[in-house]
Amino acid sequence: MQLDFHYYATYCAAFIAGYTHEESLRIAYCAQFTDCCSDTFLRRIRGPRQAATTQLQAELMDANTDPVGLQNITRIWASFHFLPADLKATRDKCSKRYLKKYRLICGPNGPLLADTVELAKGKGLEAAGLAMHVLADTWAHRHFAGTPSLSVNNTNYYFYEIIPDGEGYTERSVVFNHNPSSADDIERGLYTNSLYQGSENSIMNLGHGRAGHLPDYSFARYRYLPAWGEYREIIKDNPSDYLHAFTQMIYALRYLRGEHEVFETGRYDAQEMGEWTDEVLKIISRRQLDASSDWKSLGESLSGCAAEDFDLEKYTGEYTQAEDAEKDDTVLGRYFLAALAQKSMVTNRIFTSGNNLAGESVDFRKHGFRGMRDFRRLIREAAQND
Repeated sequence: MQLDFHYYATYCAAFIAGYTHEESLRIAYCAQFTDCCSDTFLRRIRGPRQAATTQLQAELMDANTDPVGLQNITRIWASFHFLPADLKATRDKCSKRYLKKYRLICGPNGPLLADTVELAKGKGLEAAGLAMHVLADTWAHRHFAGTPSLSVNNTNYYFYEIIPDGEGYTERSVVFNHNPSSADDIERGLYTNSLYQGSENSIMNLGHGRAGHLPDYSFARYRYLPAWGEYREIIKDNPSDYLHAFTQMIYALRYLRGEHEVFETGRYDAQEMGEWTDEVLKIISRRQLDASSDWKSLGESLSGCAAEDFDLEKYTGEYTQAEDAEKDDTVLGRYFLAALAQKSMVTNRIFTSGNNLAGESVDFRKHGFRGMRDFRRLIREAAQND
């Protein structure tokens, strides 16, 4: 997903779920910030570097793909953008090495989604926003894994877009190029994807790079042959998935507000959209590369307030000017704590499932600190909350 959904659509979902205009903006900021909180950004503001929730293209190009480097990549992308659907998935006639990667394939409504939303309970608006990013991406990024893998994430030339045409649909072969500076062309069916690399662990084989930005467009419907499925055809229906993501965000945010006692996967609050249902469906289905203006207009109609555009630097001054002892009480400080907790939780779940692709992990609440110094913050927070 991209800014249009993670920021503006999340603002709409939060307001529908009962948050105020200002609270909805904070949740939306933190949802979008998950795509911006890189090591480069954290270095600049002197934040905790292990709280990185994304990697810039330049960072990925310089990243090591030795076992330690791959573990760092996997910790970030599996924790925040490609949440594994089933860490116990089975597969016949495959190696243990392949099975570990196969079990990291992203999908909605898995046990880790419930863990993610429950982890954000009582942790404030920043944790809620981060959780909404993770939740939404389980729908957009399903069928891809947050670890470099040709054998899991590759696709091939058989890639067809399914386009509404009156009462039916027409199909058109997707043409991919590998120039990252070229814009996708909806009208001509020209899209950008990562360059094919035969190396299993090439960074080009991370996530949905081989499918380009098609998973990030709410209007897109397409059929293709995923490597993990032995190149058997599957159909991806983004309008349906994005509608599920939006209505599940409403339900999850209502749970975080205390309107539901428990969070259950597979539940959606479609009825809460009320009179705005048709407009939401129109926005999701409209063929455009960026739906920000449409979601923004809807949000302003919902709240009656101006929905400011996303500003990465909105809270950096508060953080950089705070005394060290007070930084964790700022908006970014609370977000960093939520990011560290999410990364620790997901890494721990992966590791205890018998999978070392995200590195070694311990449950710090049970065994105390072991590992990177930034995670000491979690111990302090846990002690304060106990």
